[in-house]
Amino acid sequence: MSDSVRATGLSALMKGAGLVTRFIPIPQPTLLVGPGSSARLGQAIAGFGHSKILIVTDSIISKLGLLKGLTDALTEGGARFVVFDEITPDAPIPLIEKAIDFYKEHDCDAIVAFGGGSSMDASKAIAVSVANPGKSLRQLAGYLKGLRSPVKIYAVPTTAGTGSEVTVAAVISDPETHRKLVIVDPRMVPKMAALDPALMTGLPPAITAATGIDALTHAIEAFVGNWKTPYSDGMALSAVGLIFENLRTAYNDGKNLAAREKMALASTYAGFAFTRANVGYVHAIAHQFGGLYHTPHGLANAIMLPYVLRYSRPAITSKLAELAVRARVGRAEEPEDELAEKFLEAVEQLNRDLGIPTCLQALKEADVPELAKAACHEAHTGYPVPRYMTQEVCEGIIRQALPPQSAPAKAASTKPTPRKRKAAA
Repeated sequence: MSDSVRATGLSALMKGAGLVTRFIPIPQPTLLVGPGSSARLGQAIAGFGHSKILIVTDSIISKLGLLKGLTDALTEGGARFVVFDEITPDAPIPLIEKAIDFYKEHDCDAIVAFGGGSSMDASKAIAVSVANPGKSLRQLAGYLKGLRSPVKIYAVPTTAGTGSEVTVAAVISDPETHRKLVIVDPRMVPKMAALDPALMTGLPPAITAATGIDALTHAIEAFVGNWKTPYSDGMALSAVGLIFENLRTAYNDGKNLAAREKMALASTYAGFAFTRANVGYVHAIAHQFGGLYHTPHGLANAIMLPYVLRYSRPAITSKLAELAVRARVGRAEEPEDELAEKFLEAVEQLNRDLGIPTCLQALKEADVPELAKAACHEAHTGYPVPRYMTQEVCEGIIRQALPPQSAPAKAASTKPTPRKRKAAA
């Protein structure tokens, strides 16, 4: 089958899937926003009559005492809870299975996801699994594989990036295949979420940067993809505007509560956008980096975003122009081509200002073909990409992220504007 025929067929398939997503009801959580909102969430949960609540988090958050506002409120409200604080980045299936056993051992009936994307995703996977005991996590991967509704989830994100507090998906790691598995179920959306900027003031600048560009990637890919709706466009544009206005401030002045709160809102808005409109090649490639090299997801997205956008530009010029205006890097009366270029340059400059590297130190030339093959399979069967890539083209784009010592002598095409190369570990 020729690439043009394959692209046409996949385009028709994805267009049909996109029409379906317009009509699937997607719940939206009640949002509590502002300093101290995690304690207010605890007060609310305590009144819901749960027999015992499982708090899912990581050891760093637990040791830093960030749970205190929530747990004090739960205790004061008479709610019983236990804490599982062993979540690691890209939580693997065996660890999630351990948390599932912990949930059952303590007879819990609700979950609070407290932390970054890994804690959110692990919580969602636990919630689906305990409600569908006849299926393994691998069997639950895919769309609506659980017959029974997941147990109730509440969320307290401590980074501004994933938007998982409002999304329908959970991404987990399969150590046997070194791939990411995605569980999708609208019933996994948390019932309530607290966007508490006070919990984010201690984030290191590097994490602030990577998670912030993760949110930007969600918003951009939702906006330029082929499943966009007026609702997703509004959420995506709002997120892009907030990120360009506040991410540098949050990066340079982590204690700035106003900037942290705006970034938390931007992450949530971007989550609303890509839940409805989905993502694209940036995520498809980033997932492969995460599966093989355990690259943090936000960092992988940040590295690949400029390269993929420049490749996609011929198909999305008008959309890039709109983004430029919302990001305040151009004026609406300027020519679309100029605005599109201004936005691409603004993304690259933002990455530079945040210390985002242009290449991935772990990336090896020998891995590129398989990475591209897996990325194309993921994108072409799940994402409404605006400009089709063959595997060969995808390989060339991934090679742009090779560290200097590994890069082929001949430069790949579709490069972004040259900039000083920095490698990520």
